[in-house]
Amino acid sequence: MKNIKIIEVKSEIGAGTRGASLGVDAIKIAALDFMSNFFVHFPTEAIETENKLLFEPIESPYAKRIKGTFNMYERISKSVCETVKANWFPVLLSGDHSTAGATIAGLKMAHPKAKLGVIWIDAHADLHTPYTTPSGNMHGMPLATAIAEDNMDCKVHDLDENTVKMWNALKNIGKIAPKVLPEDIVFISLRDYEKEEDYLIKQYGMKVITTSEVRRKGPENISRSVFRYLSDCEYIYVSFDVDSLDASISKGTGTPVSNGLREREAEDLIAKFMQHRKICCFEITEVNPTLDRENLMAEIAFNILQRSVNVLMMN
Repeated sequence: MKNIKIIEVKSEIGAGTRGASLGVDAIKIAALDFMSNFFVHFPTEAIETENKLLFEPIESPYAKRIKGTFNMYERISKSVCETVKANWFPVLLSGDHSTAGATIAGLKMAHPKAKLGVIWIDAHADLHTPYTTPSGNMHGMPLATAIAEDNMDCKVHDLDENTVKMWNALKNIGKIAPKVLPEDIVFISLRDYEKEEDYLIKQYGMKVITTSEVRRKGPENISRSVFRYLSDCEYIYVSFDVDSLDASISKGTGTPVSNGLREREAEDLIAKFMQHRKICCFEITEVNPTLDRENLMAEIAFNILQRSVNVLMMN
């Protein structure tokens, strides 16, 4: 039976829309509304945030609040690394997706010699860099930090010295770069990304599984093909951004996109992934209750969380 530890990251400094820091508590409220005592069963660690920076002027327009993001990376990677080394299975509940790069860093720090795979269930590729970003929001960059990519071929911005320094520090956190090879990332339900990100996906031949493919083949076949594709990886991390769900149900998130997964499709697929012995970490991110009605997004996230953890504990 896996020993599970919940790591709460109520950070939203990487997002462009306010409110994602409230997502973790919204998921807990959903548990209470379902009369579930889920959160009583597991040890929990809350990571100190840098959300105070939201009230301060932005220093780096192409990497907003990057210093705060770096501080979050240091704290989260340390926590994830220590959790794994103590033989706990980390389940992360995070505000915005920028900190997923820190989760990956922590896993790599715990297993520096192992090959790490990533299953990225998200409408977005999150492969931008400060050189290519259209928004400057750090939640569009976590995978670029993980694969240590600048994407200079598609460069559109000139960066100041400080931003360059902080960006390089982010990529090199844990003194390991890259943490993941691009070909060891699998995107699921990816459907909203820019040409600069598409350039990297094509350059590295990164695997993309569309919503219609999930629907056509079913969770069993998809999970089998994903694990076959990642067969060289010793450990695999699953990151679930709620905007991978269709916009009709994912109103409570900063960047909803149509043609996404249905709730049951996401739940069944993630449950299938959780049965595999190589899965080493699970993360749910980008629930924003300020954009929602009746806490629906958090309720869906909680259902997925609860079923995933139940499957983990049985396997």
